[in-house]
Amino acid sequence: MTLAVFFGCTFIAFGPAFSLFIFTIARDPLRIIILIAGAFFWLVSLLLSSLIWFIAVKASNPQDEQLQKGLLIFGVMFSVLLQEAFRFLYYKLLRKAIEGLVALSEDGCSPISIQQMAYVAGVGFGLMSGAFSMINLLADSLGPGTVGIHGDSQLYFLTSAFMTMVLIFLHTFWGILFFHGCEHRRWWEIAAVVIMHLTVSGLSFCNPLYVGSLVPSYLLMVGAAAWAYLLSGGSAQNLRRFLLCLRSGASPQPGS
Repeated sequence: MTLAVFFGCTFIAFGPAFSLFIFTIARDPLRIIILIAGAFFWLVSLLLSSLIWFIAVKASNPQDEQLQKGLLIFGVMFSVLLQEAFRFLYYKLLRKAIEGLVALSEDGCSPISIQQMAYVAGVGFGLMSGAFSMINLLADSLGPGTVGIHGDSQLYFLTSAFMTMVLIFLHTFWGILFFHGCEHRRWWEIAAVVIMHLTVSGLSFCNPLYVGSLVPSYLLMVGAAAWAYLLSGGSAQNLRRFLLCLRSGASPQPGS
């Protein structure tokens, strides 16, 4: 049973993201480099926020529960802001990289667009975030022990897997929105990404009322996906053609 939980939660959390990697990133060495670098930037932001959290906890009174709760909320919000700050730094680095690629290319064009970089960087952020969110839970799922034996929810591993999946997708969409905002100097788009990130992180405090965190997070994911799709040049007509499995140059048949 523990193996079934382990593999089931692994495939739920990382299966869709792994598919994105295989079909859209793995064949291009440049995209793989951008993904790994994005994961590294997220990792550095986690390291710095963990350091601040460690110092704050050590400098506070561990017996004061109210203070510890306040430090926990502060740690989560500070970590989110630091992640978005490093996303901005990564955008600036990629912008410089594009200028270098254009200078080196024979035709004066970059082999990868800023929109593609935003997508790949978002996947990198999401995969590393998901790995740190889920790796310890997956190790615990192998046993020994039984979830919920003392009356707690038995859906802990399952809901954690679904939450990890939505966070990976959200980071992907946030990357597209954030880079678009930086590229066109639409600071309200950047602010919207930060607010959504803070909201999703704050919803985790609703646990163990998992409906209170999962449902709003998935609704935000749908909204962010639609927004990112439109900013990337998508349209309702293209979406309809995709759903009807039609080629871009074909017209719908009568009765379709």
